[in-house]
Amino acid sequence: MRSNFLGMAICGGLFSALPAHAADFTPPQGCEVFMTVQMHNCQVANYYRCAADPEGDLWTAFADGEGIYYLSHIDAETRWLESVSTDTGEIEVFDPGASKDAPSFSALLSDGKDDYDFVTRSNYRGLRRYVGSDTLTGKSVSIDEVPLETITFDLREDDQNGQTVATRTGTQYISRKYRVFFSGAERFENDQGDVVSYDDSPVRFDFPGDPGFSTETPEYDCDLMMTQADLRPTQVSLAPLSRSFSKEALQ
Repeated sequence: MRSNFLGMAICGGLFSALPAHAADFTPPQGCEVFMTVQMHNCQVANYYRCAADPEGDLWTAFADGEGIYYLSHIDAETRWLESVSTDTGEIEVFDPGASKDAPSFSALLSDGKDDYDFVTRSNYRGLRRYVGSDTLTGKSVSIDEVPLETITFDLREDDQNGQTVATRTGTQYISRKYRVFFSGAERFENDQGDVVSYDDSPVRFDFPGDPGFSTETPEYDCDLMMTQADLRPTQVSLAPLSRSFSKEALQ
């Protein structure tokens, strides 16, 4: 059973108010949920904004059948500001001084492609460099009546010695309205040759007034995930690009 207690002060205690396992997600004081997304593979994400943050900043709390396991914080350009794994206590933050080219949602929309090369620092794993690109496919889809566009992406993760430790490729969805990425069909491989493919695409969107809004309980594929719990391939390690998180990247 995973632990859902952060056990540390983050951003001046912003997350100290986060509940442990609960049916409904309650954001920290001064923050407000505006969208709940049910995803495949027994996951649900609550998107919220906080009054104390700069305009355009966005937090996401991801939960599975055992509660919240991951938090991400991005800005208006979808730059990875920080992420928190509640299982391990790992905190990973963006290092602007060491980054050559931060991600830009605006560039993706205007140019159809965004290349990036940025660095993060973790209290567990030290420096990590992420090099990759997002490319609009020109195709639009609608999931639960929410208009989205598809992208392809590739991402390489290097350690502080410049050695590639993992790669990640696949498709994702973006929302121009909310300026966020959602996971799609993806594949990643680590430096040991372990490969995992998965699809954490959104299934349903809930907004204020909808019955499923602000829930912390996932609804899709949970029985399947329990059945396959003992049949998973060798676990791999790849810190997720929190703009478009996938739970398998933490396993």
